[in-house]
Amino acid sequence: MLFLFVLGIIAGMMVPIQTSINSRLGRFTESSFYASTISFFVGTLFLLILNIIFNIQMFSSSFYAGHSIDYHWWVGGLLGVCFLTGNLLLLPRLGAALTVVMTVAGQIIMGVIIDTLGLLGANQTSFTFLKGVGIIVLLFGILLM
Repeated sequence: MLFLFVLGIIAGMMVPIQTSINSRLGRFTESSFYASTISFFVGTLFLLILNIIFNIQMFSSSFYAGHSIDYHWWVGGLLGVCFLTGNLLLLPRLGAALTVVMTVAGQIIMGVIIDTLGLLGANQTSFTFLKGVGIIVLLFGILLM
């Protein structure tokens, strides 16, 4: 379990690095949207290579024979574009720390909503007083930043 916490922290540490690098790319290209396009293209190529190495069976028609294409195939990528491009637009105006704090706060708030309502297949958990206090403290922390 400790490994998962450390992995989560390390993954979270990548977000401000990625945002800063992509923000510089946005200044170079003079377009946040083009910078996002380049970032997603490079990421797509990398994932394609990883899938060829580790999941070659997913490139066969028999793998897809039992699957139907629905909105789940597309929405994740669209949300990723919103997140990445939003970060690129925020970072030059707010700085790395405030951009990350605000987006993490949004993630926490949406995570609590998803858990509380059991949305998107998540296990439903009750909203507690302490969760509410945590969100208020989180928002107060953003104001302090």
